[in-house]
Amino acid sequence: MTVNIPPTPTDRDIIYDWNTEGTNLFPKPEHTVELYDETLRDGIQSPSALDPPVDVKLDILRLIDKLGIESADVGLPAASQRNFDDVVRMIRMIRDENLGIQPACAGRTVVSDVTRIAEASQACGTPINIYTFIGSSPIRQVTEDWDLSLLINRTREAVRAGTSEGLPVAFVTEDTIRSDPNDLKELFQAALDEGATCLCLCDTVGHATPAGAANLVRWTRDFLNSRGFEDVRIDWHGHNDRGLALANALSAASAGAQRVHGTSIGIGERVGNAATDQLLVNMWLLGWIERDLSALTDYCSTASKALGFEVPINYPAVGRDAFRTATGVHASAILKAEMRGDHDLADRVYSGVPAAAIGRSQLIELGPMSGRSNAIFWLRTHGIEPEQSKIDALLAAAKQSNRTITEQECLQALDNA
Repeated sequence: MTVNIPPTPTDRDIIYDWNTEGTNLFPKPEHTVELYDETLRDGIQSPSALDPPVDVKLDILRLIDKLGIESADVGLPAASQRNFDDVVRMIRMIRDENLGIQPACAGRTVVSDVTRIAEASQACGTPINIYTFIGSSPIRQVTEDWDLSLLINRTREAVRAGTSEGLPVAFVTEDTIRSDPNDLKELFQAALDEGATCLCLCDTVGHATPAGAANLVRWTRDFLNSRGFEDVRIDWHGHNDRGLALANALSAASAGAQRVHGTSIGIGERVGNAATDQLLVNMWLLGWIERDLSALTDYCSTASKALGFEVPINYPAVGRDAFRTATGVHASAILKAEMRGDHDLADRVYSGVPAAAIGRSQLIELGPMSGRSNAIFWLRTHGIEPEQSKIDALLAAAKQSNRTITEQECLQALDNA
């Protein structure tokens, strides 16, 4: 289903937008910002996640494509034969159905991991973007008893193994946000010398703040420009341990990252990643993208069920309560807007995210905090003339309850009126 995408809130003169006054934390980038979906790799790595059957993975990829997400990590072929077979099946489907997704796979900076990705590429006859990762922070080096020369050698060998197969290679430094810049210079240069076309900066443990994410991206861009690698792309991959993953991803993009990573409803290691769905909503609200987001709810519900997660009822945009109210003041304002014949106004007066943008609508119900407007709205949406006796019956039932009453209870109240 294609929906008519409403204008962003700043397109209407009835909303004064303080977000754009003074210092703008997320200024619109001059470059295009792409999304890279990690649901089928980092999402499945969550300790509570299921690894779903490949047919379900195909459905998730179709929804990723429907949302216009440019790239997706489809797994780690070196992890097992099943992972390898699933990767091949998914990439063949992307090719055969002519989806607009660039497929990618992850692997350690180990030649055997990279070789396995190359074998998957050969098996499906389609290029795969290789994301080869290695820990770069001092704390990781101490823990693993690594020295910088070892990391540099592994970086060169792994990147060379990918580029020698004619495949694009992204060099991923785990825990970049806690890494020494002098170490990063050495590692980045080694990867670039071997033909890496992308540097992926990682906040692996959710340490970053928005300022830190921006600082790291700007430093990396300055480094690349100073070494003559202006065309090398910067990716941002962040986790949510401090609850800042979304803000960090937006800040990284504003600062120069051309591609940001996320997963459906933020599923991932520990408390998860930046949420792809929230990135899409915020990038649209910020005016960075024009996109049909009507598949967003299906994308989140399909992925969450497949991986064994429930979408929280109060989750932004796609949660059950995102556009649902039983409060009288809220209902009254929405009803007044509807009475003016202005559905867009009704969709915005008590909502920072227009429901219509993702194919949903405002839902008014009845509970102990409800007023006449709730009853009138409920009756009209059910094709019932809002007579006073019916309004009174619904309100009486709602006021006697300690929660929002169900549709069946509303109908019962009308029968008993």
